[in-house]
Amino acid sequence: MYEKKLEHYSNVFPTLKDLREKAKRRIPPVAWEYLESGTGDEDLLSRNVQSFQNIRFLPQFCKGALEADVTTTLFGKTYAAPIGIAPVGLTGLMWPKVEHYFAETAQRLQIPYCLSTVATETPETVGERIGGMGWFQLYPPKDKDLRDSLLQRAMDSGFHTLVITADVPMASRRERSKKAGLSIPPKITPKMLWQGLTHPVWSYYTLLRGLPRLRTVEHYTNNTDMKFMSGFVGNRLGGTLDWEYCKQVKEIWTGPIVLKGILHPEDAEKAVEVGLDGIYVSNHGARQFNGALTALEALPGIVDAVKGEVPLLFDSGIRSGLDVMRALYLGADFVFSGRPFIWGVAALGRYGADHVGNILIDDLKNNMVQLGVKDISELRKAKAVW
Repeated sequence: MYEKKLEHYSNVFPTLKDLREKAKRRIPPVAWEYLESGTGDEDLLSRNVQSFQNIRFLPQFCKGALEADVTTTLFGKTYAAPIGIAPVGLTGLMWPKVEHYFAETAQRLQIPYCLSTVATETPETVGERIGGMGWFQLYPPKDKDLRDSLLQRAMDSGFHTLVITADVPMASRRERSKKAGLSIPPKITPKMLWQGLTHPVWSYYTLLRGLPRLRTVEHYTNNTDMKFMSGFVGNRLGGTLDWEYCKQVKEIWTGPIVLKGILHPEDAEKAVEVGLDGIYVSNHGARQFNGALTALEALPGIVDAVKGEVPLLFDSGIRSGLDVMRALYLGADFVFSGRPFIWGVAALGRYGADHVGNILIDDLKNNMVQLGVKDISELRKAKAVW
């Protein structure tokens, strides 16, 4: 049944664009705008995607039969491909139980899924489904007891790699989400009622699971009211990260630690200096600072600064396996994607993220063979115009 579903999906929805179009029809506008929005005039959203088009390869032929091997070892763990599911906050607004589906996908495909502190399901319930593929993203709490508790819960739930988010010194404006009517807690207005009625599948599954809640952090409040939780998150998470904080987390967490949201080479150098295990190049999917470089533009400078001392991870703007290949070519060791995996679940349900993973992996392999390379080490030696 599973194989037949995926075969059907590959025939009817062969591209991520197909999934995006169906997901948009099934998600209420307020949730869609939250997922797709950036900040300011949102110029960085399009620049993130367009920056990949600047890389053009020179393929080589007459190499006989080629089969691309994309198996990747990172921090001592082997994955089926250098592709992971990126952390996204308030995920259950887009589709109920999506974090559980992501965890199951990660286990089936043997790729990592990074759960956000502000996701709508807990490390405990995600951890029991993820089968050793779990990473945890920390929005750094100001309170050390809260921080230590979150880290311990993640470790106890089987999450082995920690991602510290650096690029949220304060909440961004995200004007488009506000204009769409997103409020915390969601207000029952005629507009919202109409959106629910006109998106019945989303409404049905939301009623079954309940309105989205920040279940991981509500553990510390004894209060499930979303307005209260929003204030709690705003007051207690983020805004105070410094290098000393990173050192303290390093003493607590037992596995690898990656610093996420890095664009400046000096930040990458400092992260290596304080003993962090990886650098995650990202501009938060263009959701924080509209005036930033694209992550792809920043990547070569980070590569030069780090000089191979630690692995480099990457996200922001990935829309195909060819994009993955381009990021790997420029020096990323591993690539994450967020929005496309949500499109998959919103469009197709439980196995939609599997289909997205398969599209990205198959497209990566296909493009590597088209280029004339059999693995990532050969890819790095290819010729391209940039």
